[in-house]
Amino acid sequence: MLDDLGPDEMSQPRVGIVMGSDSDWPVMGAAGLALRDFDVPFEADVVSAHARGLEVIIAGAGGAAHLPGMLASVTPLPVIGVPVPLKYLDGMDSLLSIVQMPAGVPVAAVAIGNARNAGLLAVRILAAGDPRLRQRMIDFQDQLRQAAEAKGAAVRTNAQDQGSGSS
Repeated sequence: MLDDLGPDEMSQPRVGIVMGSDSDWPVMGAAGLALRDFDVPFEADVVSAHARGLEVIIAGAGGAAHLPGMLASVTPLPVIGVPVPLKYLDGMDSLLSIVQMPAGVPVAAVAIGNARNAGLLAVRILAAGDPRLRQRMIDFQDQLRQAAEAKGAAVRTNAQDQGSGSS
């Protein structure tokens, strides 16, 4: 069900997650999870983007590959397109549909099937005017950096151990 990850009933949605079909939800749900990680209320729906208080729209583009561009053409809000991989072309057709918008109708795009990054990009857009969210994003990025540094240290240690054992 689309609203399983939805916001608390008392929260005003700040981000709308829109898709052409409920079959896109298995991919698009990851955007909701990313937004929930930052306590950003959202709404999810099929085709309809209710503009009530929204600040960012995330639109899935699978069978309805035109959806992000169509929404961007009728709203002043930032629109992030998520190419949804389908049976044929693995989402390349959707990706091209999102990035080939005419001048004056910008749509941001993330990697095919990577709705989580769309959610994180929405958080960054909101964080531009929300110091609390900005700090949470900084903390999140610091956690990513620490994890990468730990992985790098482990690889260096393994490489050094292999190098000293082969002589």
